[in-house]
Amino acid sequence: MADCSEKRPGNIIYLSHGGGPLPILGDPSHAAMIAFMKELPRQLPKPEAVVVVSAHWEESLPTIIGAESPSLFYDYYGFPKEAYELQYPAPGAPRLAQTMQGFLQEADIASRIDERRGFDHGLFIPLKMMYPDADIPMTQLSLIRGLEPQQHIALGRALRSLADENILIIGSGFSFHNMRAFTWDSSNQEDPANDEFQEWLVDVCTGDYSISEREEKLTAWTDAPHARYCHPREEHLLPLHVCLGMSGRKARLVFDDHILGKRAIALQFC
Repeated sequence: MADCSEKRPGNIIYLSHGGGPLPILGDPSHAAMIAFMKELPRQLPKPEAVVVVSAHWEESLPTIIGAESPSLFYDYYGFPKEAYELQYPAPGAPRLAQTMQGFLQEADIASRIDERRGFDHGLFIPLKMMYPDADIPMTQLSLIRGLEPQQHIALGRALRSLADENILIIGSGFSFHNMRAFTWDSSNQEDPANDEFQEWLVDVCTGDYSISEREEKLTAWTDAPHARYCHPREEHLLPLHVCLGMSGRKARLVFDDHILGKRAIALQFC
């Protein structure tokens, strides 16, 4: 794990959260990811709260869950009955939601708090593996409709003060998300196009670039090799932009393996 200074105790992690509820259902193609998720908390200080930027929530304004006890939103279909009986009764974090809205207001970014929406699987699937006791207050932040990269970097930048606290920020997406290209039979296939894109992501996020250079490269992510093959739609990539904006620092590669037969990565920022 990357070392974080005492002045920046918070951890910011972009991760690939897998296919729907399959990690919790024990799907073999998620074995490496499951092991990573279960080990990750041992490498981190236990956070006082968790903020998740989920690929599975888009609003016209950035929106923050503000419920005291959010329900679960089973935003997937076609899975066994037990996938719709999963429970993760983590407490909400309404005060943190208000704090986040205040930071956004200071940056002239209009936002709203939603006290009715539940946690989607971009939160409860990875967090159920990481913190199964569900004893940490959590909230969730939406993406912004239109999926403009610069807007999401700015969104993260406006929330950078969260990195000064013992708060775990998770960008919950998937570094490869072409549904038609996944191998659903648990086999790993050679995919040079995906390898090139993943190497590009790793270089941009971990290489020796200035903050502005890193932001410029991620803003122009569609210029990367095989970008639209790996992300026909970019909602699973943009949580990374929020993480980058929130950190303002380079990352360290903490996961590089296969999920659903495709190479996928996770990155930790400080």
